[in-house]
Amino acid sequence: MPIYKNVQNNEVFELYVWKIEESESWLARDIVLTPHCQDRLEGMKSELHRRGFLSIRHLLAQAGYTDADLYYDEAGKPHLKDGTYISITHSFEFTGIILSKKQEVGIDIEKQRDKILRIAHRFTPVKEYRTLANDQALIRKLTMVWGAKESIYKIMGIHGLSFLNHIRVSEFDMDEGQTSAGVLIKGISGKFEVYFMEFEGFTLAYALSV
Repeated sequence: MPIYKNVQNNEVFELYVWKIEESESWLARDIVLTPHCQDRLEGMKSELHRRGFLSIRHLLAQAGYTDADLYYDEAGKPHLKDGTYISITHSFEFTGIILSKKQEVGIDIEKQRDKILRIAHRFTPVKEYRTLANDQALIRKLTMVWGAKESIYKIMGIHGLSFLNHIRVSEFDMDEGQTSAGVLIKGISGKFEVYFMEFEGFTLAYALSV
C-alpha cells in the first residue's frame, strides 16, 4: 500500500508511516541495498522483519533518500549523510521514520498490549497512573509513556540511560495527544516535546528536542 500516514510540520519535520501488507518480493522491487544492508536483510530469520526492513527503504524513498544515504554509528543510531536528523521504528505490521533538518527527533510505534502492565514498574512510577478508570485506559497511558521514553532514548543515544531514573515525562491528558519531557544523566540534560497518535491498536510517539 502507499504511505499509511504522513505528517509535515512547517518544514520542522516530516513523518512517514507504512502499513506492511505487501509481499517481500513486492517490497524488494526497485530497492537497491548497500552490501552491508543486503547482508543484514539476508541474516533476518523473520519474514516480517525483512518486510519491515524493506518498507523502511520505501519510506526513505518517499523522503528523497536511498539506502546508500543511511548509515549507523557505533551505538546503532541511524544518520543521513547530508546531516538531516532521522529516527526509525518498526512494530509488527507498521514501520515509521521521522526526519528533521533543524532539530534531533525520535520516533517509536508500539502495539497496545497488556504485557505493559507487567513491565511498567521498570520504566515509570506506576502509582502515578492508578487513578485511571480501567486496565484498558492504563494500557493506553503506559504505552504512550513508554513510546515517549523510547523516542527520547533514540535521540540521546547515551549508554546507561535509564527509562525509570533519567527520563521524566510530564503528566498529560491522553486526549490532548502531547506532553513535555526531560532528561538528566551525569550532568547531561535535555528537554523535549512529545506527541502521540493512536491507530488500529497501536500508539505512535515522536519527540522533538527543544
